[in-house]
Amino acid sequence: MVTHHIGMIVPSSNLTMETELPRMLAARERELPEDRFVFHSARARMQHVTPEQLRAMNAQAERAATELADARPDVVATACLVAIMAQGPGYHCTAEDTITAALRAEGSDAPVVSSAGALLSGIAALGARKVAIITPYLKPLTELVVTYLEDAGVEVVDALSLEVPDNLAVARLDPADLREHRRKLDLTGADALVLSACVQMPSLESIAVVEEEAGLPVLSAATATAHQILTTLGLVPWVPNAGRLLSA
Repeated sequence: MVTHHIGMIVPSSNLTMETELPRMLAARERELPEDRFVFHSARARMQHVTPEQLRAMNAQAERAATELADARPDVVATACLVAIMAQGPGYHCTAEDTITAALRAEGSDAPVVSSAGALLSGIAALGARKVAIITPYLKPLTELVVTYLEDAGVEVVDALSLEVPDNLAVARLDPADLREHRRKLDLTGADALVLSACVQMPSLESIAVVEEEAGLPVLSAATATAHQILTTLGLVPWVPNAGRLLSA
């Protein structure tokens, strides 16, 4: 058995990433028990999903990475998609480099992934060029996410904003409601559906169901991050009942 230590930098008000990611990898463990996963989190203060609080949270990334370095993780994931995408196209590269430098300064050689970069990689892994997305954000923030994706070469055919600015309220959204929300989207021409473009909005229970109903590959910021973590660790990116992206 090999134990993999996963470090996460999450918003202080995060409830979902520290739930969905361990659930996915625990389900994988039950089927592939040779790999075990343990998690270590550092928090960066953020309560409301506003541009000001997102910028302030990003400024805490180096401090959080320094704390995680003490645990000697095998990989570090920074898990707030919109905090990165709101800073402008390509910013996930800057954020990953900043965190990497902080880890190296503390003697950690852990690779770094971000939920923003992972979503782009997940879309690419599915061979998708056109997507529809659901976000919990206010419309101006959703527009920034759309711009970010399109700058990276991913066309967004439609986007739905649920307009929930309180991050704790986002975590309390019922993932079952996403089945109805996705029916409001025009999926014409879409190659894939991003059911939750936010690691705080729960979606795991609905991914496989919506995938079957919509007849399209369905992913989320959380499943994309799991895929990127597994790939970075050199493991088969497989998780049961988590959508086509994690079907290896």
